[in-house]
Order: sequence, then structure tokens, then C-alpha cells
Amino acid sequence: MTGVAYVVMGVSGCGKSTVGRALAARLNLDFRDGDELHPPANIAKMVRGEPLADVDREPWLREVGAELRPGTVMACSALRRRYRDLLREVAPGDVLFIYLHGTRETLIERMRRRNGHFMPIALFDSQVATLEEPGRDERHLRVGIAPPTAEIVEAIVSLVGK
Repeated sequence: MTGVAYVVMGVSGCGKSTVGRALAARLNLDFRDGDELHPPANIAKMVRGEPLADVDREPWLREVGAELRPGTVMACSALRRRYRDLLREVAPGDVLFIYLHGTRETLIERMRRRNGHFMPIALFDSQVATLEEPGRDERHLRVGIAPPTAEIVEAIVSLVGK
């Protein structure tokens, strides 16, 4: 399905970048990581352990949305409904959200194992508090993160019908 932009979403540690890259490779689509689009001020704030406010997120989300061209897989937290609404509004085409979810223990363990990422574990609880799971009226897939990445990708591929 190259007429759609896919947003792999969820809290920190759920595997957005890993699954997004693997999904893009599997479907021969372009991959973008929303983290790479954060302005330096946002990254500095998170490094200090300060959660982003909506005023910090909006310009970033607009840039992410502008990059959501059909045939793109984007890793982006998209934690709140209004963030997803903004992405859909700005995106030049259809958007399908792929919500990766897992247990608190799994997510924290994954965050502990990753190297070189600016998001500290201290911000995990604020991400969980911010999360509004996609509603029934939102175009999305809900996918668990317990299986290996290849199995997650194949589950997504079968769900999108490719």
C-alpha cells in the first residue's frame, strides 16, 4: 500500500524506529524518524529530563506531518489524539497509525538497553501519562511488541493487506 503514509507510534521504548525501519524495508518504502526532526531546543529539554509541552511539540508535529508523503513510514510518538489529528491535517495524503504497545516492564527494559538516545528513563512516566490510545474512530492498527521485530512486521503487513 504505497498510497498511504504509515506512522509507527507509541511511548518511548516501544520500538518505533526499529519496527518502522524494518517495515519500510519489507514494503520497499521510505523511512523517516520523527526524532531526527526535533529542533535542538526540544532535544535539550528532554536531555534535562523535562517533558515537552504542547507548545514545544506543535512546530515539530507540523514538520513531521509535512514529511508524511504516501509511501513513507514515519516513527513518531503521536501520543495524544490532537497530535494525531494535527498530523492527519498537515499530511498530504492518507495516514495509517500503527500503535505499538507493551507492558511497562518490557518498555522500561528496552529503554535501559538502548544506547545513545536522548530520551531518559525519567521521562517514561510522563509519556505514559500523556498517551491517549487511538480511538475506534481513528484509522489505526494496534500491535503488541512482545514478538521479535520480524514477526511484528509480518503481522503489520498481513493487517494492511500487502
